[in-house]
Amino acid sequence: MSERGLKTRQFGHRARLALSPALALKADDQAHAARTMWNLLHAWWQMMPKEKRTLANADAAIRQARRDVDFLAVLPAQAAQAVLKTYFQAWKNCWAGRADAPNFKARFRSNLTVDVPQGRDLNIVRAHRRWGMAHLPKIGRVRFRWTKELPVGKQAGEENRITGARLVKDTLGWHIQTLERAPETHQGPQVGIDVGITVPLALSDGETYKHGQWLTSREQARLLGLEQRAAQRKKHRKPGERTSRRLHHTYDQIAGLRAKAKRRALDWQHKTTTDIAHTYTVAVVEALQITNMVKSARGTIEEPGKNVAQKSGLNRSISGQAWGRTVTMLTYKLARQGGTLAKVPAPGTSRRCSACGLTTSGSRQTQALFVCKNPDCGWSGNADHNAARNILHLYRMGHALIPAAGRAVARRAPRVKPAAAR
Repeated sequence: MSERGLKTRQFGHRARLALSPALALKADDQAHAARTMWNLLHAWWQMMPKEKRTLANADAAIRQARRDVDFLAVLPAQAAQAVLKTYFQAWKNCWAGRADAPNFKARFRSNLTVDVPQGRDLNIVRAHRRWGMAHLPKIGRVRFRWTKELPVGKQAGEENRITGARLVKDTLGWHIQTLERAPETHQGPQVGIDVGITVPLALSDGETYKHGQWLTSREQARLLGLEQRAAQRKKHRKPGERTSRRLHHTYDQIAGLRAKAKRRALDWQHKTTTDIAHTYTVAVVEALQITNMVKSARGTIEEPGKNVAQKSGLNRSISGQAWGRTVTMLTYKLARQGGTLAKVPAPGTSRRCSACGLTTSGSRQTQALFVCKNPDCGWSGNADHNAARNILHLYRMGHALIPAAGRAVARRAPRVKPAAAR
């Protein structure tokens, strides 16, 4: 897989694999071998001088590791090469300011993944109305849920064929995620995006993206009952006593419901960010310090906090929206389409009028209504769209934050006339 191939491919369909216990164990072994390969590469990177940190030297190092360490041989050679290229791409993303520096992957806190870089190795066919079949190197022929029409057989062409896949393990088991060719780049308008809780995404052109609850009312009631049952069983467990099988089973049921909610959230985020990336060339968001926003208001014994319960609820709502993940998806999806994502300073965007540019006390009357109190203006409209227009205006006036050396610094671009900016 060349670097050019990495830039022209994107993840597409995701489906659950139906693996027997023996095949699931093989997949686990390959995933842990890939994780160990990553850790060995990271240790090699830290040990080697800068002038010797090349792709060729790293390739020679992993080939030697596969000969010296027996259990690394369960990982196919193509998958090992994919680990190498992914690691180098992680450093490129870090240097470009798109991500943090790579680090070691812990056994119990890392997502287990295995790459199948070559699409021809998969040999995907449709075996049944609900099931498809795929060949996984060193695992064998496996079934997966056929929930979407895939370009296989005569339907596969040069533009839409499957070019590879990634195996991903979550709470519900192993899934296969296909790699497809990214669509052609396009040129679209600029847009400012305001993120929130009541309205998750509000765009400067008046468009909004909303979603409902990730779990139905019945699922929420079941989750609450399971959590109460787990707390009750944990309460009666003696100190040092092993966790019972019933409590483990309850924990597994809780994890399954939470995983279902997360999958639904990811599905909405992927569809929404893909639509935005296909429509706009430049997306502008606020540079929010989310970690600081969700800090507890509990305080200390000497200085206890105020409105702790309300702040806890707000923190849960902010964390549930996963704004950072949305921005991350927008960043790489816009880059695939030839667009960019920019960040601007956050202070004042929701209190400033997007028509006259003045901040007047009391202009934001409710969560949804903004009425400018400037006697010479009097503009009124949706408060979220007003904030999105201010975000876009800051970008056009040259107040974008440019990432440098892992941090964001303000830099002014050539100024634009206010009439054209607004």
